[in-house]
Amino acid sequence: MAERDILSMVWSGIDWLAFSIGLHLVLKKLKEEKSWLAWVPGVRFFKLGQALGMSAEGILCGLLELLLYPMRFYDWDQFGERFAVAASLILLVLIVIRVIYELRLFLRVSRVFGAKKGWLPLWIFFSGLTMLYFGASKKRVPLEIADPEEGQKAGTAPAAIAHAAAAHHATAGENGLSVDLRERTVSDFGKKRYLLKDISLDIPNGSMVLLLGGSGSGKTTLVNAVIGYEKADAEILLNGKDIYRDYGQMKYRIGFVPQKNLIRGNDTVIRTVTDAAELRLPAATSRKERGGKVGEVMDLLGLSAGADGLVCKKSGGQLRRISIAMELVTDPELFVLDEPDSGLDGVIAREIFTKLRGIADSGKIVIVITHTPDRVIDLFDKVIVLARDSGRVGRLAFYGSPDEAKAFFGKETMEGIVMSVNRREEGGDGLADHFVERFARERETAEEEAVS
Repeated sequence: MAERDILSMVWSGIDWLAFSIGLHLVLKKLKEEKSWLAWVPGVRFFKLGQALGMSAEGILCGLLELLLYPMRFYDWDQFGERFAVAASLILLVLIVIRVIYELRLFLRVSRVFGAKKGWLPLWIFFSGLTMLYFGASKKRVPLEIADPEEGQKAGTAPAAIAHAAAAHHATAGENGLSVDLRERTVSDFGKKRYLLKDISLDIPNGSMVLLLGGSGSGKTTLVNAVIGYEKADAEILLNGKDIYRDYGQMKYRIGFVPQKNLIRGNDTVIRTVTDAAELRLPAATSRKERGGKVGEVMDLLGLSAGADGLVCKKSGGQLRRISIAMELVTDPELFVLDEPDSGLDGVIAREIFTKLRGIADSGKIVIVITHTPDRVIDLFDKVIVLARDSGRVGRLAFYGSPDEAKAFFGKETMEGIVMSVNRREEGGDGLADHFVERFARERETAEEEAVS
């Protein structure tokens, strides 16, 4: 055996020993039984994943550890050069996969122990020593300990809520947005997990709608399903057109402004908005028509005065207006914004939402996610409230006007409404199932009375 191979095996042995000691200590800190399993190849990753509520990642890392160790030191050359090259490529791919999933586990470890992402490079090159540090250091104490059962069961069994599935189905109207979402699921290592279930509603044109819900309730998932970015088992109609079936055409009728500003700082404002128009408006649009649309949007959002200034010199409020302009320039029928007021003070946030109110009044549908809705709630027509049921699945807990929402939940603020459906361990009232069932029952009753 070559001297290089011997050194490699020695270093691997030292790293394995350091990792095992560190993992043993980490499992003890996490109050895991059978922490001695940290010394068993393959099984130790499963044990770590289980402790962190990430069993799937733990199983995969464990299997790859058992597979890769003998492969790395086997003499593949004895089968010929081509076979050896093929084996090396397969080995490389498996190593990359293992590193990716180990990094996911370590990111969870670092969050649990209150460490920053700057530890990632050390983990990549010295995983054993890094794990040993987290296990042995008295400074690293778990800030939170995952419930293994929580991670394994979340979303696998939606709560059985009466009336929810049978209640209201969105109409295929020619005006407005109709959402009839039966379920949005993902496959997690062969296990079906529900993210959303039984969400049905109609939003008329000219509406400004608040999408409300606690962390993990499925707000972003619902938005992605509605705009067609991540399709669900659903029928989504925008002014009579099926967004999923005709996505190639319908995507140009939808504007989406993400939470972060994705803008080049070294361009002028006018150039930024013009580039967006050139990229997104139909190719048949003339230069005059495109220029007119850019000017119209710039005037509407109060950007014309500083049109020639560099984007990097603009304030936070101006940057949000530029991001909105880049989407609005295509004249979308549906406009969705994720925290357009993020990081802005009350006065500037109010200005942004007033502009959005004007956009809705022009006949558009504007849907907004914001974590500070109470300061601008008077500008909204409707409120969608999502809540995680007892099976950790996003459900529709309410849809109606802000005043109706306050009366329904018996709260004076939107923040109070969110707390009423949040889980008790999150500081909420833990009434998600109750309100989901109540809203479904009341809406079903109202529709039956309307028919009769």
